[in-house]
Amino acid sequence: MTFWLTALLVWMAAGARVGRVLVKPATTARVAIVVAVAAVAAAATVTIPEVAVALDHLLPNGIRGQMFADRLHVAAWLLFTVATSVVAAAAWPIVSRTNLRQIAAFIYAAGVVSIAVTLAWSTLFGWAVTLLGCLFIAITGLRNLDWTALGRGIALYTAGTILVGVLSVLSIRRLAMDYPPAGPGHAGWFWPAWQVASLLVAVGAVWIVIELWARARLLLRQIRPLHRTMTGRFPEVVAKDQTGSTTQLKASDQVAQIMDALYLLSGGGIELVDAGRPTGSITERADLVARWARNPLGDVVIDARWIAPPEGLSPRGWVQAIARAFEAYPPEPRSAASQRG
Repeated sequence: MTFWLTALLVWMAAGARVGRVLVKPATTARVAIVVAVAAVAAAATVTIPEVAVALDHLLPNGIRGQMFADRLHVAAWLLFTVATSVVAAAAWPIVSRTNLRQIAAFIYAAGVVSIAVTLAWSTLFGWAVTLLGCLFIAITGLRNLDWTALGRGIALYTAGTILVGVLSVLSIRRLAMDYPPAGPGHAGWFWPAWQVASLLVAVGAVWIVIELWARARLLLRQIRPLHRTMTGRFPEVVAKDQTGSTTQLKASDQVAQIMDALYLLSGGGIELVDAGRPTGSITERADLVARWARNPLGDVVIDARWIAPPEGLSPRGWVQAIARAFEAYPPEPRSAASQRG
């Protein structure tokens, strides 16, 4: 069952990468990622015991001992390293956008030859080329690690690639020592390790999409009380065509709506002498804006200068800070609300 589930999850990741190419320009690197993840999905499918047996029976009776499914498994991982090597090459400063296509064509041509040799002659050769590709990818990935959504995705993808390299070494050792083939479904850690490598690569390839979606969901939950209050006062800030967007776009729309409503509540750009110039830390400033947003008729005076995001902080981060402070204050008293109306 785990074989089927792994293949399903990796194919879903491949579909997500295809969708990303369809909505964004199909660059050489983006297409290579699609090929790489699809190759991993094919490798995960081939390792399903029922599929492996069916593939082996495609061969004539006289040559079934060659284990066709095993050769396809090697070829799929070889294709993964070939396509990912194209992405890795694009990350090096010496490679420009103009010569990346030429480099990619050379890598793909060498990969096609290697896959043909693997399928027709030697899986040992295929594992050796896969190992070399994994070394290049791992070095490139480790050079580009950072603590961002993209960097975390690269870390997962690189970890999966390193595991593929380790398993390639073990496969070379097994073939060199003439051990019996460890076919799909055999007991031990060997095939589960391939599943872990497949999932690491698949999750790494779509990590930035997963993280952006999760962050957007978290933001929507944090700003919900503030958004409900401000759009209740100024419903005109909500456009009629903003109801059917994606989670990320919905979060961006609600941030913009909150900023527009706060601006309107402050008088639409009027500078008040009593408000003074914004001072204090971001937390203190957000606290004052939140108190004022709860009770505009209270003792806190705010104008448009206080509504603008502090220097170095994005509108999303600023609204998030206000929303956190907003929840700490009780709702606006009914008397004040009625007076404002």
